[in-house]
Amino acid sequence: MSSEVKVIQPSGRLDVTTAAEFRRQVNDIALSANSPKYLLVNLQDISFMDSSGLGALVSALKLIRNSNGEMVICAANDQVKMLFELTSMNKIFKIYPTIDEFNATIS
Repeated sequence: MSSEVKVIQPSGRLDVTTAAEFRRQVNDIALSANSPKYLLVNLQDISFMDSSGLGALVSALKLIRNSNGEMVICAANDQVKMLFELTSMNKIFKIYPTIDEFNATIS
């Protein structure tokens, strides 16, 4: 994977109990001296996400864009995909089925 890509891979639940930690991780990445061109959020290990988790992703997207980067999501499970579709966030986020499919777009 390219050095211009930083991968963050939360696990378990992305909800009210874990959203603040996720935001902190993204903030650290965005404000680092060598902020990546792409932040890839790999959701393959997320078993559940609620509106707080979705809000954390939206905040992360804004922060990364303000740092002149791009945030993409990959490997979301069916529950997370449904949440994106019900809230129309699938039109806001770039979502890839797998990391390999994302990598193919930047090669």
